[in-house]
Amino acid sequence: MGIKSCHACAREISIGLTVGGRDECPHCHADLHCCLNCRFYDRPAPKQCREPAAELVKEKGKANFCDYFAFREVRVRSAAEEGAEKARKALDDLFKK
Repeated sequence: MGIKSCHACAREISIGLTVGGRDECPHCHADLHCCLNCRFYDRPAPKQCREPAAELVKEKGKANFCDYFAFREVRVRSAAEEGAEKARKALDDLFKK
């Protein structure tokens, strides 16, 4: 499961299914429909975008009207996953040389 969060302030965003080109973060007023909030944004990729048909956008943190925009979601770990990770770390620490 994932949550949507603003690229600028990292606070959770409660939005509908679509984000318009003029929508802003309710917390810091940063543009939401921008490359830095898109699931296709990838710094090392050509044009910093994993969508090969997308046009070049120079200002990644500014609003744009890219048709391929899809709001990125940050995965939230469950309590069970966090507990399992802590247990693995405790075992690793126990058997370190």
